[in-house]
Amino acid sequence: MGLNARFFEQLPKTDLHVHLDGSLRLETILDLAESQGIELPADSPEGLRKALRLGENTGSLVEYLKAFDTTLKVLQTEDALYRSAFELAEDAAKENVWYMEVRYAPMLHTRQGLRLTTVVEAVLAGLQEAYKEHGILSNVILCGIRNISPQSSLEMAQLAVAYKNRGVLAFDLAGAENDHPAKHHKEAFQLVRDNNIAVTIHAGEAYGPESIHQAIHVCGAHRIGHGCRLREDGDLLHYVNDHRIALECCPSSNVQTGAVASLASHPLKLYHDLGLRVTINTDNRLVTDTTVSHELEVSHAHMGLTVSDLKKIVQNGFKAAFLPFHQKQRMLREVSAELDRFDAHGGYEDHEDRAVPEPPIARAPEPTA
Repeated sequence: MGLNARFFEQLPKTDLHVHLDGSLRLETILDLAESQGIELPADSPEGLRKALRLGENTGSLVEYLKAFDTTLKVLQTEDALYRSAFELAEDAAKENVWYMEVRYAPMLHTRQGLRLTTVVEAVLAGLQEAYKEHGILSNVILCGIRNISPQSSLEMAQLAVAYKNRGVLAFDLAGAENDHPAKHHKEAFQLVRDNNIAVTIHAGEAYGPESIHQAIHVCGAHRIGHGCRLREDGDLLHYVNDHRIALECCPSSNVQTGAVASLASHPLKLYHDLGLRVTINTDNRLVTDTTVSHELEVSHAHMGLTVSDLKKIVQNGFKAAFLPFHQKQRMLREVSAELDRFDAHGGYEDHEDRAVPEPPIARAPEPTA
């Protein structure tokens, strides 16, 4: 018997792999376009949904990424960046996401002359305001882009170093994976590692396990974004497991980009059963047309994940967070106590003799920014 949708919404959650420029509200895109005088492929939410192929199986990562051509057009002002960051965190908070790591490439938001520092600070300010209003703790991962240039990735790495301990806690490499190996961006990763900054890399999505191997052994990744094709190399799979390198799985997105054929054939459950530190994330709330709750729900419905499995995966998200150890410990204790309230059938135990959890604003630890 399937679990009630309310169960997934009530679970305390993380979203460790979510792109700012892929997670706007449709109404916000239309509003920003109107105020900025930007022409869009449609002038209504439903028309825009169809034009951008939101939630559709596009067949490839390159096709999937075409929607970003539109979202990036409206994200070239300080106000737009602040608003989109705030609304992303607000939407996540509404489904009980306790902690989120938002990623984006600042260089993609400078078309109208914004300074890179202004871009970073606008996003951090939006996330900080959402923390004050909704209690959701968020930090930032800055991205280089595989298919632009190693020099631009180095600039993003320098920016990450400049904002270390000010809300930026990791560096990533995103963009078209095929024919754009991570090793070409080695200098950027060397810089962030020299500065003790965490590394996560998109790998094993549109290219094979060699991409994951390179991300870990050449670039020093501490987590892997997607990792769908890790199952093709058993030796590497066990290395990832033995070294607790977390996988940022995004099930619906992986189907839409053609990385896996269907939700039922997604390797997430295999990885989980083998003991890998699997996490479940949205990738892009808008482009994928999803939430963390929905991703957990489809993983249960199509992969057979049990309540026990889902609880473990939720805990994995907090364990894999790029947070200071003691801060992470505190969150894990609170998360574990909250998860204990759910029985084996997804029911929520609300006994009078158990303390009711504090509201999110009191529950969340102090932000690192």
